[in-house]
Amino acid sequence: MRFGAIPYDRARIRPGIVHLGLGGFHRAHMARYTHDLMVADEAGLDWGIVGAGLRAADRPLLDTLRAQGGLYTLIERDAAGETATCIGAIVRVIDASASTTALLDAIGDPAIRIVSLTVTEHGYCLDRATRRLDPGHPLIVHDLATPAAPHSAIGVLVEAFARRKASGLPAFTALSCDNIQRNGDVLRAAVLAFAGMRDPALAIWIAERAAFPNAMVDRITPVPTPDMVGEVQSRLGIDDGAPLMAEPFRQWVIEDRFAAGRPDWDRAGAQFVAHVTPYETMKLRLLNASHLAVAGLGALAGHVSIAEAIGDPLIRRHMIALMARETGPMLDPVPGIDLPAYQRALVERFANPAIPDTVARVNADAPLNYLLDPIRDRLAANAPLPLLALALAAWLRRARGEDETGRPLAVHHPLAGTMREAALRGAADPGPLLSIGPLFGDLGQDSRLHDAVAPWLAALYDKGVAATLDGAARQGLL
Repeated sequence: MRFGAIPYDRARIRPGIVHLGLGGFHRAHMARYTHDLMVADEAGLDWGIVGAGLRAADRPLLDTLRAQGGLYTLIERDAAGETATCIGAIVRVIDASASTTALLDAIGDPAIRIVSLTVTEHGYCLDRATRRLDPGHPLIVHDLATPAAPHSAIGVLVEAFARRKASGLPAFTALSCDNIQRNGDVLRAAVLAFAGMRDPALAIWIAERAAFPNAMVDRITPVPTPDMVGEVQSRLGIDDGAPLMAEPFRQWVIEDRFAAGRPDWDRAGAQFVAHVTPYETMKLRLLNASHLAVAGLGALAGHVSIAEAIGDPLIRRHMIALMARETGPMLDPVPGIDLPAYQRALVERFANPAIPDTVARVNADAPLNYLLDPIRDRLAANAPLPLLALALAAWLRRARGEDETGRPLAVHHPLAGTMREAALRGAADPGPLLSIGPLFGDLGQDSRLHDAVAPWLAALYDKGVAATLDGAARQGLL
């Protein structure tokens, strides 16, 4: 195998982190920060990463990374050019899709002080309406029945804590790197709820000794395609089955609350703060809500990539107006951040022609709460929300499973069948979709939301995206 040079001795790396969810985002983000720390400071070699996958779909990537000794090439590119870096921070790869025995043994190593996660919101086994642990989720039902052989990320964490407690070892930090508002708090609540159902004394031990810091993560990282892998291999002359592409921009803001020490990731550009909420809310409201709005409208209009969609002048105007008029004004000041400049930078990041990020990827990965949370903010303030309502109408229209010309659109969601049936039944009436409790909860019964969304949904069905957005522009909304 041929890779780029690693500027430190990988034989001296000692595992200090176990990471669940060894997908592209982790390898472009946390693993990149850890690699850079190892370059900057020998002390970083104490924080090698053991990466694990919990899903059967992860196996091909895990097999490739294992064969490559955890090495892979990260290509960071924009219109100005690109850099290629061989990342060496992952020292071991575990396939935990069939059995979590090796994963639990790895976490049981006293040298492991952090267990991090990038498993998406679906991996937390939450009730979608309450965002609390769903005790009826099939994985949770299984893990409560067989706690020593868990299948879910929550079950793995609780069993690992239980073994630590039984062995007299200290608790570790559980560090969420998922795009969930107050992700550490959400993770803590899910872990304690599960532990409480297993053993109340274990839940108390975890609550008193473990740490669950909130963190904000940001980097656009498209899913590698076979064509991209082949192009990278031939152009760079490397034999790498798992190369990865990302934009140059990256951000990581972490609450400085750790149970057993932490890497000095700030030496690699991360930011440690007392409270992450202002940064997290900024990113979720501005980047993530905008991403989902652009992807929904773009998919209906037949666009393939995010760059192509934001290149549509009307979709671009919608995103700019959405941030300026609805999501941005609800934010508190963010220390050290120029919010108007941040918004302008987001538009340019979305337009990056060198990153083949697709509307399909965003629509598949982005939870609906990216739109519902700012909608709740606006409704609580009795503030108008026409642009958020238009973005939600596009999401509802897309649930039908076809674009405005009738071409099929894949809808990747656990409730996709229920959503499609409601979309077909309701058509221009959003009521059937809004009444799906696991998606909307009480919000779906709010007449103000129904009344705000209905005209846009009718327009999307009747006239399509371009005419609907043109109409919004003529109303002075864009």
